[in-house]
Amino acid sequence: MNPEYFYVTTPIYYVNDVPHIGHAYTTIAADVLARFHRHLGHRVFFLTGTDEHGQKIEQAALEKGETPIELANRVVARFRSLWRNPEHPEKALNISYDDFIRTTEPRHKDRVRDFFEKVQSESIHGKSIIYKGEYEDWYCTPCETFLTEMQLQDGKCPTCHREVKKLKESSYFFRLSEFGQILLDGYQSHADCILPQSRMNETKSFVEGGLKDLSLSRNSFSWGIPVPNDEKHVIYVWFDALFNYMTALYDSVKDPEECKKFWGNSLHLVGKDILRFHAVYWPAFLHAAHLPAPKMIFAHGWWTNDGKKMSKSLGNVVDPYAMVEKYGADPFRYFLLAEVPFGQDGDFSIPAMERRINADLANNLGNLFSRTINLVLKQREGVVPHPDKDQMMRPDAMTYTALIRFIEGDATEKPALLFLTAALKRCAFSEALRHFSSYLDRANDYVDKMKPWEKTGRDPREIDTILFSLIESLRLISLMIYPFMPTKAQAMWENLNLPGKISDIQNLSEIFKWGLYPAGTTLQKPNALFPRIEVKK
Repeated sequence: MNPEYFYVTTPIYYVNDVPHIGHAYTTIAADVLARFHRHLGHRVFFLTGTDEHGQKIEQAALEKGETPIELANRVVARFRSLWRNPEHPEKALNISYDDFIRTTEPRHKDRVRDFFEKVQSESIHGKSIIYKGEYEDWYCTPCETFLTEMQLQDGKCPTCHREVKKLKESSYFFRLSEFGQILLDGYQSHADCILPQSRMNETKSFVEGGLKDLSLSRNSFSWGIPVPNDEKHVIYVWFDALFNYMTALYDSVKDPEECKKFWGNSLHLVGKDILRFHAVYWPAFLHAAHLPAPKMIFAHGWWTNDGKKMSKSLGNVVDPYAMVEKYGADPFRYFLLAEVPFGQDGDFSIPAMERRINADLANNLGNLFSRTINLVLKQREGVVPHPDKDQMMRPDAMTYTALIRFIEGDATEKPALLFLTAALKRCAFSEALRHFSSYLDRANDYVDKMKPWEKTGRDPREIDTILFSLIESLRLISLMIYPFMPTKAQAMWENLNLPGKISDIQNLSEIFKWGLYPAGTTLQKPNALFPRIEVKK
């Protein structure tokens, strides 16, 4: 049987800035999905990278007294060190990408020029898809976006609210105006190609309002990929940048048939501010080249800081480096995906994060972990006992009703792995984590009610069963939290004296079953999993 394929991408991040919370949010979400699909035994390709061309980069480099590539190299190093840092792994977000693409790499530039020439050779409704003309309208350099007079808000860019400038220059155009019905038909035939539904509605409304031809080149600056056979022009940065999803896949995977399988199961995770480029321009470009659109585009919301939009001028930008250094990568990852549904806007605040870390991780998970292992150390000299299956499976047994039923499922409750798989298929990260928290609640309630520390007058087999059930719950919990908190999950795994690395598991459906912990294993005193944060009043 051929393995299933899963291709997940983040946008390639513009290098005229340092990584911020929005970059971290999208990349962490992609990492969770990649890790989960690898656990299921799927072939996974996870791509991220940097977008390094355009007028904004050229201007920023000039202001700093450096060349554009020098600026790009410096900022790219910041992104790479935040995603993973081999020398200091505790300072990184532990992102398990398979490829990191830079748009300044020859492998990318060559493919973009080929792509441009391919589209340039095509026609639609008897007209050339790419033609040369003159652009005269508004342009937002920070967003690299062409705008009409009607799209401006108070004379400024509707997205970043900064000044725009009037452009009049020779340009190659993409005949986007001819693709409206093609796009609408695609949305109709693939109802979940844009999620959440509100973003699909927004995209359809934009297309139904009528599309204008899109300027596809600039000739007032030189930092970009030259147009084939006309090097006075550079290719529009979004035509350049979007093709990275194809560049990296075909360059890394090599086998064209495998590439098709990956592309047929592709997911682009993007912020809602760049939805139009991905959901309108990108499918049109691909259709023009007789290539299929991505399977799904999911546009998540924005983060504010204490109710205010983040900006450098307000000094309220959340620095992911600082969050990782102070709170650790895994608690930061957990908070971002647990706090709000992935698709809605969220408000970031330090008190909210500290409360959630203390409540969900230190009190709930950390406390269950430490007291369970300490109970085994105290009552069974660190040796995990064998359970009594008759006691465990009695119809009235709390082990069955509280713990096993959650994992295995029954007529009234979906098996935990099935629930988690369905939630993550919809990018419902907060829903998956709420389900995980409900299992924690059951396990903590179980130990409180069963009181395994009280031995007087009790059958030793009952105590053995309780202790085993709690250790087995911790094994299953480590598997559940691994995609979200890989470092802490591995620490749990090792404290439970289980072999190997969780990251190597590719048969989750076979081992995510009740009763597989090897009884007779000896445990050592655990380290604190999530130290409690002292909150300032």
